[in-house]
Amino acid sequence: MNKAELIDAMADAADISKAAAGRALDGMVDAVTGAMKSGDQVSLIGFGTFSVKARAARQGRNPQTGETIQIKASNIPSFKAGKALKDAVN
Repeated sequence: MNKAELIDAMADAADISKAAAGRALDGMVDAVTGAMKSGDQVSLIGFGTFSVKARAARQGRNPQTGETIQIKASNIPSFKAGKALKDAVN
């Protein structure tokens, strides 16, 4: 399912226009992104939790040359599925 299909499904389920569903989806994505940028986590009970995890600096290897390179530390987005979502999928 891509974004357009998700918007269509949201519009049908909520009985709203596709434009309103698109704005709602964009607002939700912006809110989750903003919270994660500030280091917060977003918990949707039954669905899951969006959070940020720190990845330490490490050494890697260039596959073409075999040369060792240093990879910088970074923050990565993470999602942990909730129990209701896991149960629905299984």
